[in-house]
Amino acid sequence: MQRRTLLGAGAGLLAAPTVARAQGDPLRVVGVYSLSGTFANIGDLLHKGTQWAFEHYRTAAGRPISYTLLDDQGDPGRAVRHVQEAMGQGVRHVVGCTLSSIALPVAKEVHARGGVYIHMAGADEATGSECNRSSFRWPGASYTAINATLRPFIERNPNAKRWYTITGQYVFGDSLLTNLKAVLQGAGHQHVGNSYHALSEREYSGYITAAIAAQPDVLAICNFGNQTLDVVRQAVSFGMKRNTKIVVPWSTGLDQYQAWGPSICEGVHFGVNYWHGVDAPGNRVLQQVVRQKTNGPTNYLQACGWAVAQMLVEGVNKAGTAEVPALIRALEGLSYDGPTGREIIRADDHQVIKDYYLMLGKARSAMRDPNDFAEIVAGTKAFQPPEQTGCRMS
Repeated sequence: MQRRTLLGAGAGLLAAPTVARAQGDPLRVVGVYSLSGTFANIGDLLHKGTQWAFEHYRTAAGRPISYTLLDDQGDPGRAVRHVQEAMGQGVRHVVGCTLSSIALPVAKEVHARGGVYIHMAGADEATGSECNRSSFRWPGASYTAINATLRPFIERNPNAKRWYTITGQYVFGDSLLTNLKAVLQGAGHQHVGNSYHALSEREYSGYITAAIAAQPDVLAICNFGNQTLDVVRQAVSFGMKRNTKIVVPWSTGLDQYQAWGPSICEGVHFGVNYWHGVDAPGNRVLQQVVRQKTNGPTNYLQACGWAVAQMLVEGVNKAGTAEVPALIRALEGLSYDGPTGREIIRADDHQVIKDYYLMLGKARSAMRDPNDFAEIVAGTKAFQPPEQTGCRMS
């Protein structure tokens, strides 16, 4: 395998392996991920999924794929500067993000410079008020996460009416909280309190104590990544599972379950964009590749990184070219076998329509294998109608 570096070493970039056996000029793609900072472990797994996908597909419309990582170090300004430099050197195809607060300004920059950006931001704005013709999203938005998690949970637990939330004070956390309040209001349930925490927070005992004092029926965790790990772990250690149901509308699934173990997962409800146990053609391909790489099952972050790369390849193959206007037209309405089954890109707002899963953690005695931490309670395509998203395509 050859190694290609698209940009100079001064940009702080890491080159990913590419294959250049096909004919024609390479299709240059950059991935924007955080390999340092609070969410470095998240960015690393997302990047690996993207890299493995491009290694698997090798070509798009007959052109070899050359993929390079841009490490934004968790800094939106740095991400935009790296993208500006890459696009100044001719790159027009960008994938990935670790945080919504990074994806939103990157989306504006890629659009302004005439490129295509396929990402995994969770904030509603990405396919809502800040949508544009250049940007496409694979996972469900925070609206999807809340509605696909809370509505089936409420149906199963009609007497759990008092809710307390612990929320990350950043774009994505606020988006989850806003949608959660709307669902609770519509269901006639009570939101009895909320504790915000900072992006850098690691100690949550004060917030959990406040939650216990409010005597909720349900504790909902509205944050992301390692912060979800820490809040749930500390809430369980404070004994909240004894009298309170815990709901995590946005979890990353398997990697978090492995970190918690079954003693924490048991009885907790989780929302996930992906589950390795789903039997679908696209997921079988993904599982085979990841098992060859890791000798283990696929987690959500690997799948998400894979999915944005697959969308780009599928779009270029359908268009027969990587030229941006033709690629955008090909992606709009594209249907393909993705990690969750048959997936379709909605032309109105560039949101991928796919299942979002409500999971319930199993007892250790019910696990059929070491990774069988949870069962699927519901799989729902919970998306706002296009006319309600606030997207005015530019």
